[in-house]
Amino acid sequence: MLSKIIKVLDDKKAKDITVLRIDRISTIADYFIICHGTSVTHTRAIADELEEKLETAGIKLLHKEGYNSGKWILMDYGAVIVHIFTEEERKFYDLERIWSDAEKINVDNFLQINYNNT
Repeated sequence: MLSKIIKVLDDKKAKDITVLRIDRISTIADYFIICHGTSVTHTRAIADELEEKLETAGIKLLHKEGYNSGKWILMDYGAVIVHIFTEEERKFYDLERIWSDAEKINVDNFLQINYNNT
């Protein structure tokens, strides 16, 4: 699921995709994926594409928040929670700093696997 989400975000031109492994410091989820779009329209388009592609793959969205405002869209897939921000909101909330104890996962490894398999 993690690999699929990263590929969809990258294909939809999400900016600065960051993956934090949080399972060792929290029971909320195993991973946070944080990214941002260039506008509210872009964040919604990213969220729409992610929901559609994962649903097609049989991965059910458990909960979604913030879609109407589009400034911070949270998509809960159980083990993975995706945060899609506008750039300004991402800087303001700075989840990477708040969750700085989490292990940062190298996204490039997932993208290389994905593009080698397409």
